[in-house]
Amino acid sequence: MEQQKLPNATLIMVFGIISIITCCCYGVVGLIFGVVALVLANKAMKLHAENPDMYEGLQTVKTGRILAIIGIVLNVLYLLMSIWAISTFGWDALQDPEKMQEILQQYQ
Repeated sequence: MEQQKLPNATLIMVFGIISIITCCCYGVVGLIFGVVALVLANKAMKLHAENPDMYEGLQTVKTGRILAIIGIVLNVLYLLMSIWAISTFGWDALQDPEKMQEILQQYQ
């Protein structure tokens, strides 16, 4: 019997990479990609666990899963930092460089 590739193995890897790359988009876009990749990876790993002789490509799924976890952590940290910056300085100050410089000079 010929082995089949695990479904969505390449997609899981791509989504894991995208979740890391897009962590600077206020943490929202990358978080979505990371969660989707993690869910797909868990489904693929369960499928492989049920019948390991039938499927190949588990290493790709594991790598994508690790990338997705790293992406989720980075995105959550960036999202928390963005929320902190907006609550501390305000959205208007973050949009205006001169106002931000005035606020930073007050802290010195």
